[in-house]
Amino acid sequence: MCQSIQKSRIEVVIIIVALCLSAASAAQAQSKNAKKLADATKNAQEAADTFTAIMNVPDKGIPRDLLDKAEAIGVFEVVKGGFVVGARTGHGAISRRVRGGWGAPAFYNLNGGSFGLQIGAAKLELILLFMNTGAIESLMKDKFEMGGEGSVAAGPVGRSAAASTDAQLKAQILSYSRTKGLFAGLELKGVAISPDNNDNEPVYGMKASDILAPTKQWKITDMPAGVRIFPRTLARYSTRK
Repeated sequence: MCQSIQKSRIEVVIIIVALCLSAASAAQAQSKNAKKLADATKNAQEAADTFTAIMNVPDKGIPRDLLDKAEAIGVFEVVKGGFVVGARTGHGAISRRVRGGWGAPAFYNLNGGSFGLQIGAAKLELILLFMNTGAIESLMKDKFEMGGEGSVAAGPVGRSAAASTDAQLKAQILSYSRTKGLFAGLELKGVAISPDNNDNEPVYGMKASDILAPTKQWKITDMPAGVRIFPRTLARYSTRK
C-alpha cells in the first residue's frame, strides 16, 4: 500500500515537472517570437524610411516609369569590415508586387562580392529592383548570386528611364546605393542573396519562398501590423490596378 502511494506521488511529481518544463519552453518561444517581430518592425520601418528619403529627392531618385515595371523591391543595409577590400554583409526586406499594391516583406541576407566603387564606406543602403518573373524565381532559391545566376546592372537615376542603356533595359535586377547622402546606380558582382528564415518563420509562420510566392495574394490586413509600413510606402510611389 505504502509503495503504491509512493509510486503515485513520484508519478505526480514527474507530471508536474514535465508541465513546468513545457510551460517554460512555450514562454521562451513566445518571448523569442516577440523579439523577432520587434526586429521585423524595426527593419520594415528603416526600409520604408530609406526608400522615402531616396524618392523624395527631386530629379535624383529612381525613375517612376522604371519603378512601375519592377515586380519586387528590396531595401538593405550593408556594412563592410575593411577599407576597400573587406567582408560585407547586409540584411533587408523584399516585397513583391501584388494586385493593387505590395505584399508582405520577406527578410533576406546579402554576403560577399563587389559593391562597386564604395571606397571607404563603412555602411551603405542598397536598393534592388527585381524587374521580371525570372528575378522573382531566383528569390525562391536557398541562395543565388547576383551578377552570376541573375543579371544585374547599375540603375539609372532621374525623372525618366528614357536614357537607360541596353544593359539596364535587359537586366533582371537593377541596383542602387545611398551612402553619405549620395544616391546613385551601383554595380554589383558576385553578391549572394539568401532568405533569412530565422526571421521569416517566427514572424509569418512561413519561409521567404512562401511569402513571395506568386500564388500568395497579400492584403494589408493579413500582415503583422509592424511590417505594413514597407508595402504601404512602396504603394505611395507605384501601384498597379
